[in-house]
Amino acid sequence: MDMTEVDSGGSISRDNPIPTPPFWGSKCIERVPLRSLVAYVNRRTLYRFQWGFKAAGRSEADYQAWARAEIDPIFNRLIANSEKQGIIHPQAVYGYFPCQSAGDDLIVYADPAGGEVRCRFTFPRQEKGRRICVADFFRPVESGDMDVVAFQLVTVGQQASDYARELFAANRYQEYLYQHGLDVETTEALAEFVHKRIRTELGFGREDARSMPDLLKQGYRGSRYSFGYPACPNLADQDKILELLDARRIGVVLGDEDQLWPEESTSAIVVHHPQAKYFSV
Repeated sequence: MDMTEVDSGGSISRDNPIPTPPFWGSKCIERVPLRSLVAYVNRRTLYRFQWGFKAAGRSEADYQAWARAEIDPIFNRLIANSEKQGIIHPQAVYGYFPCQSAGDDLIVYADPAGGEVRCRFTFPRQEKGRRICVADFFRPVESGDMDVVAFQLVTVGQQASDYARELFAANRYQEYLYQHGLDVETTEALAEFVHKRIRTELGFGREDARSMPDLLKQGYRGSRYSFGYPACPNLADQDKILELLDARRIGVVLGDEDQLWPEESTSAIVVHHPQAKYFSV
């Protein structure tokens, strides 16, 4: 494969195939059945970190057996209750946009022919190591090729946060802990669900890892970078995503300190490049 050295000194392929999106612009998923997300919930993170069920000296096999008997029923009860009462209301907007890179910037165009610029994102570059940034994974302006970038925005709705606060106000702290943890991890599960759809629509979903644990460890082509993390730390840039995706359709706005509202919402830029994986800056 012909490898082109980017100006930063990192080695990123610039001849990877550019997938053809099924549409340009954005699409709204008004409701995702909660049961469709259960398989995408990272139960290891939910049980051990959100809910605090530690191994406490158990072997991994013993912990899994114990979790199936003692913790899974809590999970199943919360899912059933959330469905019955409409507590969690998963919604999403996502879309595909023509783009090119220019140094540390990603330029998003209004049309695949180029011309009018919708917005521009500037990403930080590593000071050491490969010295890469997110923009390096897209075709540069000088290549003459038009690339594609996907954006996604998901939420489980205001009802989820309101219900968790009601539990806290009623001094039902254990139940609050359970519900809040479930809300957080269901939001992440929804992000995985939408990302899976994007990979499938771009034509390389078949490359995904077969097991869910492996999939949740980035067992797929490309990467999903959420704003607020090292590769794209500027939370204010989410305002551009909200405009691109017409986030009003699912009731998501940018609040104080550039945080998304409702609270359990998350946005991301989805990169199709095979070499795109998580990295620190």
